[in-house]
Amino acid sequence: MDLAANFGELRPNHWHMGLDIRTDQKENLQVFAAANGYIAHVGIRPQSFGRYIIINHPNGLSTLYGHLNDFFPALEQYVTAQQYKQETWEIELDFSKEEFPVFKSQLIAYSGNTGGSQGPHLHFEIRDTRSGKCLNPLLFGFPVQDNVSPNLVKLAMYDRGYSVFEQTPLFFTLKNTDSGYVIPQTPVIKTGSDKISFAIQAFDRLSGSQNPNGIFSAKLYFDQHPVIGFVLDSIDYNTSVYVNAQIDYPYRYNGGSFLQHLSLLPGNPGNVYHKISGDGVINLTDTNIHVVSIEVKDANFNTSSLNFSIQYSDSLARPIIKGIPQQLFLPNEVNVFERSDFELYLPESCLYDTVQPIYFRNNSTAQYSVSAIHQVNDVSIPLHDDITIRIKPDKKIPDEWNNRIIIQRNYRGRNNVQKADWQNNFQWVSAKFGDFGTFQAFADVVPPKLNELGTADTIDLSPAARIAFWPTDNFGVIKSFRAELDSQWLRFANDKNLAWIYNFDERCPYGIHQLKVTVEDLVGNATTKNWWFKRYPYTAPKKKNSKKKKSSKKVQVPVKKKSSNK
Repeated sequence: MDLAANFGELRPNHWHMGLDIRTDQKENLQVFAAANGYIAHVGIRPQSFGRYIIINHPNGLSTLYGHLNDFFPALEQYVTAQQYKQETWEIELDFSKEEFPVFKSQLIAYSGNTGGSQGPHLHFEIRDTRSGKCLNPLLFGFPVQDNVSPNLVKLAMYDRGYSVFEQTPLFFTLKNTDSGYVIPQTPVIKTGSDKISFAIQAFDRLSGSQNPNGIFSAKLYFDQHPVIGFVLDSIDYNTSVYVNAQIDYPYRYNGGSFLQHLSLLPGNPGNVYHKISGDGVINLTDTNIHVVSIEVKDANFNTSSLNFSIQYSDSLARPIIKGIPQQLFLPNEVNVFERSDFELYLPESCLYDTVQPIYFRNNSTAQYSVSAIHQVNDVSIPLHDDITIRIKPDKKIPDEWNNRIIIQRNYRGRNNVQKADWQNNFQWVSAKFGDFGTFQAFADVVPPKLNELGTADTIDLSPAARIAFWPTDNFGVIKSFRAELDSQWLRFANDKNLAWIYNFDERCPYGIHQLKVTVEDLVGNATTKNWWFKRYPYTAPKKKNSKKKKSSKKVQVPVKKKSSNK
């Protein structure tokens, strides 16, 4: 078995929660049940797992199989019937143990590349059925050869007298020796900070593979005493976003590598860290030389160690600068930021560390804008929960636009749009967002666009195998897509949130049909189009014999005379 990714690998906003099993860039390979049980759930999502199956087993565990192309025939037929009954392509279905029992090695599906997959493979998870918590499959004796210890690449050191979001750490490259990893630049790290913490860049490899995987665990020792460690053995999807507190998020967001903290940030209650004699922040109370060790393991408990020394020096201490106290956003507290036409509310579980507010306001002349532009911090600061944005419009809004107001968040050309709620007797508009950025209110009065199926009165689709649409919207959000064939709902798939595609099947028999498509944006602007098309058995024209001798006779091309009318 060859893996493309392991459990605990670092991903944007989550740890990888299972194994990615290679399929040699092939699709439609047979997928079999890992053990006896019954199919408890199937789902179809345009991102995430795509088409997936969950099997419950008698031992209290469940297995998940994701990015599938098709389910086995009986299940595929049932899911299709439910999609047409509920008139939705995206669907989630639960089953009792009597409906689809399976036995070990039974065919359940065919592999694919659906959902958030970047290439053909099978995503496989093991879960605790009762809690839903994902368990590391490599702890269950998978036939994966791994005799290779993790690689340590880089050490980062932080001054914990300050927020980790307000500094760039000091970096030290590492060298592997017969006695473990060392810092070749210096035998002793001298620092002017009496409160420090560390992070590491590390990855693991399986035997015979060059693919970099995530590490399983890391533990910090100070003067031979264990302080703190993290272990990626079980993770809940509801807490997976705490990966943003385990890594140096700003460094990664701005193009750096993944650095995993060996300390617990003050706003991180996640469960991957295990405190032993502290939270990982080391207090240097003297000028003695102290020994620091970091032990990194993979799921097969192959181990790599880093050893170095640290010493506090008064001569390197930062001068204390006194100034006017500024407002700070603090972790584990409700934070509110207010201006005359802009307000920001952060719930107490929103921040992992202290953040200094940075705010700018600019007037706007953009089309359909109804407010100034308000910028608060930037996206390199992670937020655990949604923040509430309130904006006071600076333009008179016609009554007919009141239910068409949106708030757009923009950062580095990436937009996120939410429908706004009116508050304070139509004085303020409000919406929730998951990141900092630039915020502005607009009236969305432009309906979405829908490409044409054809221009003829009755379009001939006999040569076609499918129908595809690429609807667009001025604010980038298509809330709903509905197609009807001869007044009956027709299933269009929207895998990966790209084109809406219908592959011709028995729902569209040969003959003449009417197709009606309606697309709607976030605030309810809609576009509807109708077409008549015909579809009959089609035989592609035979190719001409390329060996036939070309005629030497010239063909006269008639030239149209120019009109004398100007």
